[in-house]
Amino acid sequence: MAAVMEAGACAPCQPSAPAVEELELELLLAALVQCYGYDFRGHERAVLRHKLAAAMAQLGARTISSLQDQVLHDAGAVATVLRALHVPPAALFDDAGEVAQLRAVLDASLRGAALPKVWLADCAGAMQAWTLAMLLREQQLDGRTEIFATVPSDEQLAQAQDASVALAELPALQENYVRCGGQGALLDHLIVQDGRAVLLPHLRSRITWAQYNLVTDASCNEFQLIVCRRALPDFGPVLRRRVLRLFHDSLAPFGVLGLDRPLNADDPLAASYRPLLPPLPWYRRTA
Repeated sequence: MAAVMEAGACAPCQPSAPAVEELELELLLAALVQCYGYDFRGHERAVLRHKLAAAMAQLGARTISSLQDQVLHDAGAVATVLRALHVPPAALFDDAGEVAQLRAVLDASLRGAALPKVWLADCAGAMQAWTLAMLLREQQLDGRTEIFATVPSDEQLAQAQDASVALAELPALQENYVRCGGQGALLDHLIVQDGRAVLLPHLRSRITWAQYNLVTDASCNEFQLIVCRRALPDFGPVLRRRVLRLFHDSLAPFGVLGLDRPLNADDPLAASYRPLLPPLPWYRRTA
């Protein structure tokens, strides 16, 4: 006869589905950092779930645990997950609001510096850097301004360094350019090679690409302008504070910082900045 459960004893509680999913997510994030060195543990959980859903659909994974299994055993799955979690690549002049704001701050942040440097932190690929290079040329700042564009993965770095544009895409990109206030032709900033368009050589020479991890790396230079508007929305509060401190340590006195949203009034660094384009989140460092 089967043993009778002792009086008062209970069957083990089954964890809820949300609790299981949260555990699966934490294990996946641990696998990414321990096996591949990519740390997303400080990112907003809702953002991570949304991005991972796209990777799961692409890889046919029904659960995060099955996605983790693929990540641990399939290099292609790792690449798919990282593409989903990192900042998506930009197109040329794809954000009219950001372009307008850059036009307004470039002269004020760079004109007075002898050799101004701009940091595109967690850059959204080559097209974001190319857009900035073209704007600098329009304001006659390209000859002495260096752009440092950093990305978190080797794959993104290789793609940015080898980037080009198909000629068939140019009409739509020209419309973007005009919509963003561009004068003349987008091709004025490009050269056609082997049937594809690339940035003019002297503009490309002003862009330095590097792999850089905002989560773990220290300040790498001093900049007159730092822009990080596309990656910051993914960061949780602790990581966001860490990255803002990193930017503060990297920003020259009276340099300009471009963010995704305004600084909180109770942020310890807020007293060191004054709004440059209120109410937009562009700030000049004052202390």
